[in-house]
Amino acid sequence: MGARYLPSPELSISFKFDDLCRSPEDIDEAGPQAITLGSRPANLKLTKPMPTLILRSRTKTLLLEKPRLLGVVNVTPDSFSGDGLHGSPEKAAAQGLAMLDAGADGLDLGGESTGPGSTGVSLADELQRVLPVLRALREKTAAWISVDTYKAEVARQALESGADAINDVTALRGDPKMAGVIAESGVPVFLMYAKDDSPRTTADLIEYDDVVATVRSFFEQRITFAESAGIHRERIVLDPGMGMFVSADPAYSFELVRRLPELAELGCPLLVGPSRKSFLAKVSAGRTLSVQERLLPGLTTAALAAHNGAHLIRMHDVPEARLVLDTLAQLHSNTATK
Repeated sequence: MGARYLPSPELSISFKFDDLCRSPEDIDEAGPQAITLGSRPANLKLTKPMPTLILRSRTKTLLLEKPRLLGVVNVTPDSFSGDGLHGSPEKAAAQGLAMLDAGADGLDLGGESTGPGSTGVSLADELQRVLPVLRALREKTAAWISVDTYKAEVARQALESGADAINDVTALRGDPKMAGVIAESGVPVFLMYAKDDSPRTTADLIEYDDVVATVRSFFEQRITFAESAGIHRERIVLDPGMGMFVSADPAYSFELVRRLPELAELGCPLLVGPSRKSFLAKVSAGRTLSVQERLLPGLTTAALAAHNGAHLIRMHDVPEARLVLDTLAQLHSNTATK
């Protein structure tokens, strides 16, 4: 289970998978020669071909031979992005299904905001927000679904209700029982960088001598902790956080995107979620973009992140993001479309 490298031949032979979610046996029977070699950023120098990563969750498999798109489903009343669907499981599930129809490869479902100014949510409230939506989705789709939580009990019940992975913004620092839940379940966990120790980030202006070196060191420490708790490295996904989770200075977030290949050297899949975040607000001199006005900057940043090696792109605006990733795929393709 988790993400693992497939042995790669010197020459890539393509094989088309009609479904993203395949059993491990199907992948193994296909053999390494049947998997398309993953693309790599032009500025990342390797001595051998980059192997394709596979993210495994129990009997489900997500191939990462190209960037995969996760649609964001918020069931919170105080989402910074303004898209929270608190109190309406039916509408939230419908939104998730619409995202899948629009081209999302999976969903990331969250019931607690962790941005600046957000307030804590009790265990009971978070379960009441997340589980009905997750169960409603599972009645309609077998698509990949991660649940965004740092609470071990929410993670445990979400996994029992059909979640495929846990997205922990505290990187296993928020609940001492979380690592045990992940290790026992054998599902992937997303570990996000955050400058603050608490689940909720601040709007503090933090300065770095080298932001990538700091984030990389953080990841190395959290990977070591996760492995010591029984979580296999191949089940770990790394998220550099972005926006206020890094610093109120937007330059650091842009630098992380530019230097993603340095984080890819850790050997884990990378997730990038620039969608609507604060670091996009002042890309143009003399104006401050509202959350809704950050679509184009977010899509541009997502495209560069995907080009630089991000395996998972987490976005609110799925139809537009799908077009961007498909366009990027055509730019990378050597085959003309007939």
